[in-house]
Amino acid sequence: MTLIRSIYVFCSIVMSVLGYVSKPPEDRELTTNCSNMSLRKVPADLTPTTTTLDLSYNLLSQLQSSDFRSVSKLKVLILCHNRIQELDIKTFEFNRELRYLDLSYNRLKIVTWYSLAGLRHLDLSFNDFDSVPIHEEAGNMSHLEILGLSGAKIRKSDFQKIAHLHLNTVFLGLRSLSYYEEGSLPILNTTKLHIVLPMNTNFWVLLRDGIKTSKILEMTNIDGKSQFSSYETQQNLTLANSKTSILLLNKVDLLWDDLLLIFQFVWHTSVECFQVQHVTFGGKVYLDHNSFDYSNTAMRTIKLEHIQFRIFYIPQERVYLLFTKMDIENLTISDAQMPHMQFPNYPTRFKHLNFADNILTDDLFKQPIQLPHLKTLILKGNKLETLSLVSFFANNTSLKHLDLSQNLLQYENDENCFWPETLITMNLSSNKFADSVFRCLPRSIQILDLNNNKIQTVPKEIIHLKSLRELNLAFNFLTDLPGCSHFRKLSILNIEMNLILSPSLDFFQSCQEVKTLNAGRNPFRCTCELRDFIHLEKYSQGMMIGWSDSYICEYPLNLKGTRLKDVHLPELSCNTALLIVTIVVIMLVLGTAMAFCCLYFDLPWYLRMLGQWTQTLQRIRKTTQEQLKRNVQFYVFISYNKHDSTWVKHELIPNLEKEENLICLHEGNFDPGKSITENIMNCIEKSCKSIFVLSPNFVQSEWCHYELYFAHQNLFHENSDYIIFILLEPIPLYCIPTRYPRLKALMEKKAYLEWPKDRRKCGLFWAKLRASINVNLLETREMCELQTFVELNEESQGSVISLIRTDCL
Repeated sequence: MTLIRSIYVFCSIVMSVLGYVSKPPEDRELTTNCSNMSLRKVPADLTPTTTTLDLSYNLLSQLQSSDFRSVSKLKVLILCHNRIQELDIKTFEFNRELRYLDLSYNRLKIVTWYSLAGLRHLDLSFNDFDSVPIHEEAGNMSHLEILGLSGAKIRKSDFQKIAHLHLNTVFLGLRSLSYYEEGSLPILNTTKLHIVLPMNTNFWVLLRDGIKTSKILEMTNIDGKSQFSSYETQQNLTLANSKTSILLLNKVDLLWDDLLLIFQFVWHTSVECFQVQHVTFGGKVYLDHNSFDYSNTAMRTIKLEHIQFRIFYIPQERVYLLFTKMDIENLTISDAQMPHMQFPNYPTRFKHLNFADNILTDDLFKQPIQLPHLKTLILKGNKLETLSLVSFFANNTSLKHLDLSQNLLQYENDENCFWPETLITMNLSSNKFADSVFRCLPRSIQILDLNNNKIQTVPKEIIHLKSLRELNLAFNFLTDLPGCSHFRKLSILNIEMNLILSPSLDFFQSCQEVKTLNAGRNPFRCTCELRDFIHLEKYSQGMMIGWSDSYICEYPLNLKGTRLKDVHLPELSCNTALLIVTIVVIMLVLGTAMAFCCLYFDLPWYLRMLGQWTQTLQRIRKTTQEQLKRNVQFYVFISYNKHDSTWVKHELIPNLEKEENLICLHEGNFDPGKSITENIMNCIEKSCKSIFVLSPNFVQSEWCHYELYFAHQNLFHENSDYIIFILLEPIPLYCIPTRYPRLKALMEKKAYLEWPKDRRKCGLFWAKLRASINVNLLETREMCELQTFVELNEESQGSVISLIRTDCL
């Protein structure tokens, strides 16, 4: 089955499947595959809605008229590679929608024709017909586009029956050819003619008639068993009666001289593109370019691909110069194991040269070559080693496209490179280039392919490639994304399969014009350095090729295998400036909060009290109880505010001085050489009882609260009745600061002696006070501890310290 037929079958089947999916249930198309099932009869249970039926590669030997009656909607029927010997096309009379019928590779000998008006593809090739099976009924198939035929004998009368049909392709698949009547093929009216020849067939006459038949001619299986009896007899073939513009010879096995005769024969026809594939030739070379007539031709393109030799020695000058002297626009000699190529010593018209997949070396560029019109040069898959030599060669051309991939090319820093200003595309992939290659590139380059080399970094000291738009650096050893300071117009960048851990900021800052980036399959290290790269895809709307399956974390190990889009890197942990600002703000907030708390809850006061209390506690621990008792000098401690001094001096003290030496004034007992705090502690230590005169003025005095706090700590006393409170004036609870919780609790419990407003009740007040003092005196004579009362008279608040001395013994 030919390529066109295979494509047609495939497209028909695909279209049927697509139609089945897209159409409503009643109109859907169904494909039934019964191929390669060793069937001897057509299945009787075919689905009526079947539109494509494949019965190829079975054992069918005959077809019945009822075989396909149930599948009236059948459009494609494939019956190739069976054993069918006779065919009555009327078998398909109920299949009026049939468009494709393939009966190739059977054993057909007899065909009974019936006009299938809708048929477009009919293939009867590679059968056992004695002559081409064409009947007048075939001429009624006006929609026929592709026709495959076979027959051992080909006559003009056979093709005259379909000469009026405008066919797209005629395929002659011949198992044998015993007779051919010259002039038969030109009767056909077809765009393409493909002839598959049997072995040992004289192809010359078919080639001559084929060139006069169709625009595209393809011939397969050409060998040198049958030759021209006299080449000069073919000179009557001129441009006037030839039609072919594209000629393809496939599977050719000839002697060199025979192949040369074919080229000479085709040279003087209308053929513009001559392609020879899968060529094997041998024998001694007798004919060369000196015997070739290069005049009077329409040839523009010659392609020789996949060439093998049966000879080991080829005269290079004879063979290579034959092609290079043709002076056509396009020449391709690929996969020919060609070690060298020679050019004439004069300018040629070549625009496209393709010498891919050969064994060319640097010797190619050591000879003077004049190719002023050359636009495209393809040298991939050779053994070139020196890039600078290629540049010298290219500098004498008008080269635009250069392919040097799959070679052994390198570049040394001390070599000079000279490229033409017209060069815009270069393929340097799969070579041995290092970083230095960027110093040997044309300034005008727009598309550059350097994949699969040994590049580790893009040097900063390189030529400015101002026109570069597309750069491919995949499969190298890059550790970072290249910056674009030298590639200002770069829009497409491919750096997949490198060693990039985390891209640098230089890429994001300098590559603003990049619209497409392929950086997948790199061993990314998913840390803060990669955060900007991850955000690039989120804000670029599809800029990353292969996102997100090709972008996987390699490091750290706890994130290995995680896709980059699933990695969360907080802004706070990655932005150092933001982190510092955040810490500073938090510290300021905490500092402000602490300052507020200190002011609102008087924390400094508590801290000072704690310090004093700690010092006192340490000193007491070092003092024994006997020492404390011996240090007692005063009995009663009075604490009051300076605003209450009048009452204390005129009321309280006179009523307490009924016994001798009960009052001790601070002027006589305050040691000027010590601090206020130390004096207070000393006085408290030498006192036995404490009297506090409570009033709104007392609450506002900080030193009064110092005295109250130390007295309440009970540091110098073992009993709990050593403090006596006198409420001189009522104190509202809201006036007591929160830092004095004990005073507030005392006021709520009313555990105090209240100074009466009625003077007549004063006697009772003094009696209660004296009784309290006397009771306490009796108790403390046996277990008196050293207590100190100090009242600091502040200048701002006017506190007064008075000492009442008593003999506790």
